[in-house]
Amino acid sequence: MLEVRELRKVYGTLEAVRGVSFQLNPGDIFGFIGSNGAGKTTTIRMLATLLEPTGGTARLNGVDILKDPMQIRRMIGYMPDFFGLYDDVKVWEYLDFWATVYRIPPKQRGGVIDQVLELTNLSGKRDAFVQSLSRGMQQRLCLAKCLVHDPELLLLDEPASGLDPRARAELKELILELGRMGKIVVVSSHILPELSDFCNMVGIIERGDLVGFGPVKQIVQGLRTTRAISVRTLGEANDLSDAVAKDPLAASPRANPEGEVVFDYAGTHEQQADLLARLIAEGHRIVDFREEHADLEDVFLKLTTGAVN
Repeated sequence: MLEVRELRKVYGTLEAVRGVSFQLNPGDIFGFIGSNGAGKTTTIRMLATLLEPTGGTARLNGVDILKDPMQIRRMIGYMPDFFGLYDDVKVWEYLDFWATVYRIPPKQRGGVIDQVLELTNLSGKRDAFVQSLSRGMQQRLCLAKCLVHDPELLLLDEPASGLDPRARAELKELILELGRMGKIVVVSSHILPELSDFCNMVGIIERGDLVGFGPVKQIVQGLRTTRAISVRTLGEANDLSDAVAKDPLAASPRANPEGEVVFDYAGTHEQQADLLARLIAEGHRIVDFREEHADLEDVFLKLTTGAVN
């Protein structure tokens, strides 16, 4: 379990992180969202024991980051946004070096290296030189380095930065597998689509404040007092829009450029079903009637700018 309690970091007159608190359990994949400069990297570096907090602390399985930082380092894998790789070193040699740093016994290193190469889908590149790898493969190699000592917590700071769509998809599948293995994974990003498909927990940080934290579905559902509805008809969209407007629970129905009628609905699901039944009974040939679900982008905009309903 990771417990973060009132974590703060102050640089002179700038309070970069302001009393951040959250808790994560084994298997959680935590999307840490924020604009550039919001405090994501500072928070992660404090958890990695690379920055000393101005106030507060964090504990990983009861071990305090301030009281026993060396023990914490044995329990975490930290992948910074800019990582270092060595030229003229083969992939297995790079991992062997880090296995030595983490004091993996010599007799076990070969097996450990083979395991992390298989997990990160780099077995075929075992004898390749590091500088010959693509950007995506280098990212996976850096993650493999973080796994040689079997950490309980992974701190991944902007791990998909600079990757093409295929490499991002591969990285997402790898992170999901790490969660299934029972590891706690903290993934920071300011690019919301990278996180929306695989995180079960989310935290939104804005100017050092954690303005939202919890299960993704819970936070998204808590955003709206109304539901966004989209309806498509074989007839005229404007006629359908006028029909929807008769319902006092439907707010500002309008036809969008795709020919759909969209509106916010404040009624229950039963009242929503009654609305659909009425439209059909009035002769509107409905071919699609669906509720548009909010996503992480909606969450981010709502909690940081108040820009969505």
